[in-house]
Amino acid sequence: MPEIRFLEELLIVLAVTISIVFLSQKLRVPAIVGFLLAGVVIGPGGLGLITSVNQVETLADIGLVLLLFIIGIEFSLESFLTMQRRIIWAGFLQVFATVLVVLTIMLSLGVPPGVGVFYGFLVTMSSTAIVLRIYNDRGETNSIQGRLASGTLLFQDLCIVPMMLLVPFLAQSAQGSLLGVGWAILKSLLALVLIVWTARKLLPRLLHQVALVRNREVFILFVVLICLGTAWLSSVSGLSLALGALIAGLVISESELSHQVVADVLPLRDCFSGIFFISIGMLLNPEILRQDWLTPVVELLLIVSIKTLVVLVIFWWLYRSARLGILLGLSLAQIGEFSFILAKAGIGHNLLSTTEEQTFLAASIPSMIATPFLIQSAHRIADRLTGQMGRENEKRSVADRTTETAEIEGHVIIVGYGLNGQNLARVLRESGIPYQVLELDPELVRAGKAAGEPINFGDGTRTDILQQVGIGRARVLVIAISDPTATARTVSQARRLRSDVKILVRTRYVAEIERLYSLGANQVIPEEFETSVEIFARVLQEYHVPRNVIGLQVDLIRREHYGTLRGLRLEGKQLDELSQFLVGATTDTFSVLDDSPVVGRSLQETALGERSRVTVIAVVRDGKPFHNVGSDFVLQSGDLLVLLGDHESLDHAAQMISPRSSS
Repeated sequence: MPEIRFLEELLIVLAVTISIVFLSQKLRVPAIVGFLLAGVVIGPGGLGLITSVNQVETLADIGLVLLLFIIGIEFSLESFLTMQRRIIWAGFLQVFATVLVVLTIMLSLGVPPGVGVFYGFLVTMSSTAIVLRIYNDRGETNSIQGRLASGTLLFQDLCIVPMMLLVPFLAQSAQGSLLGVGWAILKSLLALVLIVWTARKLLPRLLHQVALVRNREVFILFVVLICLGTAWLSSVSGLSLALGALIAGLVISESELSHQVVADVLPLRDCFSGIFFISIGMLLNPEILRQDWLTPVVELLLIVSIKTLVVLVIFWWLYRSARLGILLGLSLAQIGEFSFILAKAGIGHNLLSTTEEQTFLAASIPSMIATPFLIQSAHRIADRLTGQMGRENEKRSVADRTTETAEIEGHVIIVGYGLNGQNLARVLRESGIPYQVLELDPELVRAGKAAGEPINFGDGTRTDILQQVGIGRARVLVIAISDPTATARTVSQARRLRSDVKILVRTRYVAEIERLYSLGANQVIPEEFETSVEIFARVLQEYHVPRNVIGLQVDLIRREHYGTLRGLRLEGKQLDELSQFLVGATTDTFSVLDDSPVVGRSLQETALGERSRVTVIAVVRDGKPFHNVGSDFVLQSGDLLVLLGDHESLDHAAQMISPRSSS
């Protein structure tokens, strides 16, 4: 029975999806890579576990629609507009230059211009899902390469809208019908304007009314209806399902309910989008590769080379950093998930043949599989290449130092002008301590110079740059950047140049602490543990543990490299030290408020000493201290009590003095 066969294939796909997600988390590999490989293995060209690809593609289309719907919701027009102009300019140059290079190659092979531009669209897109997932796992999301990659990928994702609109135009231009080209453009634009206008007018209001019902099931069903309905309307209008879903997401992203929509639809998207990538893998026929394996290999090498070189040149030119260009070039060298969406649209408009589609898939899937390994090796490749260039420039850099830097001695070098770097620079300036700042982000450098900061544009991982800011005469080096690999290399390079410079490092990651110490850091300050230290210090203050005792505990923890917070066992002597701190007696002051239960009562009547085991040392009234007060001393509102006791007794006394709650 066909229904039973479809159910069997659906069960196979779902079982494979769950297994891939589980394995990818264990192996720390993006799930998309596993989905693509699984599709190749279980598809008709592999083991043949799935024979009816068309039925699976129906589910895949739903996954594609939900995927673009969520991407549209998560896309923030406000955040895009607030991005640095340099990042937007870099994204534009990357798209334009990649399309231009691919078009030039296609024209030299005799391919029509329309098809050549379409190939450029396919190649220019990189995988947002894979790259951002890997950066997040590596802890580099907030590094400069992480921010630039995110901005470039965001720009690429936004470009999917005009690219999808241009697909019919490119198909018509390849056939040479000018009338058809004009009609295709006009129809697409009119349909797009109508859909966007209707969606912006109706969807937010309808969504708000449904939310007022306060029924989660109805809300989820309505969101799915919006997603699939807009996609269907877009398809009927001659556009594509994917574009309609993206438009619906962009419109809803402006609503205050967008976060709730994402939370409710996310499980559906994760399930169906996995099926979409599996279906893409199913389309690959290994038999065609066995007949001609050389063409996909050459295409793969061309794709990776073109994308890497284009991104390298752009960011090297914009940011004057070869290392940054290499990191981003290798990170964005793969084909993206949007390319598959464009490829499906291109097949429908005869811009791709079946053989060309197979060749493209055969080149695209390995490029995505190779991404984790390319990003992992990117730092090593960049360090090797830039290290050679740094040694060549080292002698010249000494002669090029500015007079101001050459005259500074005993100064602080701050690597990174983010929030921590800016705060440190402000304190050093107010304290009259000389300092120099190194920053790789041109926008931050420009802002720093405008504020009169002694800031330099440069990469702290290079020895010649460190020498330019006077590492040979500096007293302290503070590293406050979010790139763990660059942080480690900067520590290593600085320690190699100076064995006696004090190196302080801020890190976000616990795993980096011992490594940074082994490379030569004097102090490693992990953000997460410092937050923990501040929290427990505040809690101990609430229990009236004296500040000097809290300070001693904090010093002890830092002295042990945060060993207690990392689950390491302290030695017996140190444990005894902590115990002595906790049981020690101290003094504290308490104010008697108007509605305190002790107002108008004598010390004997309150039984403060007997019940809480504290000693009243003095009472301050109207600024005048009273010492050696007797048991008949009557307390008044506004009195300030000076008490002696351990922290537990002081806490008990505070409860007796504090006003009773109204509840």
